[in-house]
Amino acid sequence: MANDLKGRTALVTGGSRGIGAAVCRALAEVGAAVAINCREQIGQAEQLAGDIGKQGGRAIVVAADVSRREAVAGMVERVTAGLGPIDILINNAGIAITRGVDDLTEDDFDRTILVNLKSAFLCTQAVLPAMRARKWGRIVNISSGAARGAGSIGPHYNASKAGLEGLTRGYAARLVKDGITVNAVAPSLIETDMMSGQTQLVSRIPLGRFGTADEVAKAVMLLVDNAYMTGQTVALSGGMAFN
Repeated sequence: MANDLKGRTALVTGGSRGIGAAVCRALAEVGAAVAINCREQIGQAEQLAGDIGKQGGRAIVVAADVSRREAVAGMVERVTAGLGPIDILINNAGIAITRGVDDLTEDDFDRTILVNLKSAFLCTQAVLPAMRARKWGRIVNISSGAARGAGSIGPHYNASKAGLEGLTRGYAARLVKDGITVNAVAPSLIETDMMSGQTQLVSRIPLGRFGTADEVAKAVMLLVDNAYMTGQTVALSGGMAFN
């Protein structure tokens, strides 16, 4: 895919660290200009943008709460003004509030749905007009194995990720004739901040280790590169589960 994305603009939500940061680096390496969205980790996002610049790429930081419509609209305007119309959207922003059934609150549920699911809807709606105008677009949603399995975070998280995969299929079916593909990547037990202190979970993975953010980024890039693949979820679980 070397240099295939030159002239394309990508927006990665939750892009300051972990999986999001790995995806930003992978996109920049093949020529895309990258907008790194974050809500609070501005210092990390600016450092990532600086690193991409030192490697000869283009990157800007756009701080915004992507669970709010007005913030998303402003973010897309800033990206378009700074880098050009958005061709590639990676909906990666998410939260993981670990709760048991008995201590899960309505606020926990609402916040999880807002950040993990509604944000993908808002960002997708905001970028569609420009993608449709150019008859080209790539949207990749970062789901989780929890969309189909029990998971350890809680039923609110399961629901948010299952909804994200439903959103993926719904958009894919309706946008395919516009040259826009919509897919998802569903990682399980990836070595990020979310897994800090959870080394006991490695015993569940047949491969014997956590996955890496770079491995997730490679799956994302596979979907960005493939014009014939849409409405699909690519799972990465180290052999824990099979589609």
